[in-house]
Amino acid sequence: MADEKKAAVAAPMVVSASALGKAEGPPASEKISIALIGCGGMGMANLANCAQYPDVVVAAVCDVWQQRREAALERYKQTAKAYHDYHDVLARPDIDAVIIATPPHWHALQTIEACEAKKDVFVQKPMTIYLDEALAVRRAAEKHGRITQVGTQIHAGENYRRVVEWVQSGRLGPITVVRTFLTGNQGEEGIGPDPKVPLPPGLDWNLWCGPAPLRPYNPLICANAHTNCSFMDYSGGYTPGMAPHIIDVAFWALNLGIPPRTDATGGRFVTKDCGDAYDTQQVLWTYPNLVMTWMLQLCNSYGFDLQGPDNQIRRRLGVYFHGVNGTLFCDYGTHKVVPEGDRLKDLTPPPRTIPPSPGHEREWLDCIRSRQQPSCNVSYHYKIDAAIGLANIAYRLGRSVRFDPQTERIVGDPEAARLARPVYRAPWKFPAQYLEG
Repeated sequence: MADEKKAAVAAPMVVSASALGKAEGPPASEKISIALIGCGGMGMANLANCAQYPDVVVAAVCDVWQQRREAALERYKQTAKAYHDYHDVLARPDIDAVIIATPPHWHALQTIEACEAKKDVFVQKPMTIYLDEALAVRRAAEKHGRITQVGTQIHAGENYRRVVEWVQSGRLGPITVVRTFLTGNQGEEGIGPDPKVPLPPGLDWNLWCGPAPLRPYNPLICANAHTNCSFMDYSGGYTPGMAPHIIDVAFWALNLGIPPRTDATGGRFVTKDCGDAYDTQQVLWTYPNLVMTWMLQLCNSYGFDLQGPDNQIRRRLGVYFHGVNGTLFCDYGTHKVVPEGDRLKDLTPPPRTIPPSPGHEREWLDCIRSRQQPSCNVSYHYKIDAAIGLANIAYRLGRSVRFDPQTERIVGDPEAARLARPVYRAPWKFPAQYLEG
């Protein structure tokens, strides 16, 4: 851990799936047979990004909401069959890979079961909500030799590549502080009150809630990812919802692992809607010789150097790398280097060493054939979800949480260790077998 920054590489390590015990993927002459589990807006976009290619066939669509399921089937009715229960999809031997775009509380269990069924997986972010879920998903994917990609599409962008090259060039000097943030302003009204409407026909609410607590139907819980982030049981809040996109570039550029120490504070200070998630959260992740902060602010949308040309209320985000020779700050699409006096005289960008992405989904498809892991596979990405899971534990407890990266266990805090693992609602069971031994 002490040498993490020195060990940085141009991209997450590529590992052959055969080295992890995986049988070969579909022959080059055959189409990749794909299924979608979760037919909301993001899932349909991911599926469309795959289905546009001639070497892909959409074999199945699955959703517990009949309206969404039938809309997806209509689009791919020439080749696909619709399902209500994802287990029926995973049972089909002719399906090579699945896109999992269900609500966040389902991601871990469905990804693990897909790996066990020998399906390659594209899972939307957040990959997991809890620390133990992140560890279990990684171990399941590795045990079963699956090709995986996590749906943080910004990872495929050109801007993050340029940022990583700058940081890894060493020209910023030793970096001891990284600051990351997301701001927005929902006001006191937040997402609003519970509309108190009846359950719509065709929605299996019990199965939608699945392993999470079963509570009375509220359309804002399941309307979209934005409103879903206001409910802790189903999202973990806005930090799991958005931080995977933002802090990814820091984990990538500095080759960070799971932080040995995590502190967090915040609360629900202003928002008075029907949700229960925090509207303010501050996180401090401590590594040897480096600290990284996360600031979530849903009561003010000021964006610091990334404010932009207007003062309108809107979402703003950014990452700062503070080095001895200069600071680099960036958002999704831009970056800028600010020198420290004359310590950094040459602002010429470093050579481009990270090749362009063919597209986040296309990279996954290519890797299904080559059996090389994509750049945002779960063995890379799990560290991000684990850090976020630790942050929510520290937030709930109001104290530091320490983690041993060697044993992959929380140290000296049984209460924190209990909070690291969700209690799934019966009959669903947390796959503890991946964390034993």
